[in-house]
Order: sequence, then structure tokens, then C-alpha cells
Amino acid sequence: MAGQLSEQQKQILAMERQWWKYAGAKDQAISDELQISAVAYYQLLNQLIDSEAALVHDPMLVKRLRRQREARQRARASRR
Repeated sequence: MAGQLSEQQKQILAMERQWWKYAGAKDQAISDELQISAVAYYQLLNQLIDSEAALVHDPMLVKRLRRQREARQRARASRR
């Protein structure tokens, strides 16, 4: 994931910038716009936010997503 972002990676980051008003709207948009499943989308997103290219492309968004992921991981770990 080094270097430049692909168009799909840019679309994924753009989708994460949006706010979704209705339940399921984001999953439907993922399917319609990217032609991938929601599971594949979140797997790609997790790989993407670890990349330096994504951080350079949109630092505020990537840092927010990293913080949210870390908070979820801490919450899961504390339940064990």
C-alpha cells in the first residue's frame, strides 16, 4: 500500500468521510458504488488506514479511524 492510492482506495476514504442517516444506507452504497461486499470493504479499510499513503492523502480522517479502531480493540480486550 506504499506510494499512491488507487481509485478504489480513494473512494473508500471518501465513503468514510460521509455521514449515514439511515441504517443500512452505507452498506447499500458500498455495494452500489464499489461493487464489493461490506465485509470486503471493512477489510480493505483496515488495511488502508495503516498505510502511509492514506495518512498523507487525508490525515485527519485516517487518524480518527485509527483512534476508533483502537478504542474498539481496547473495549473488546477489557471484556475478556
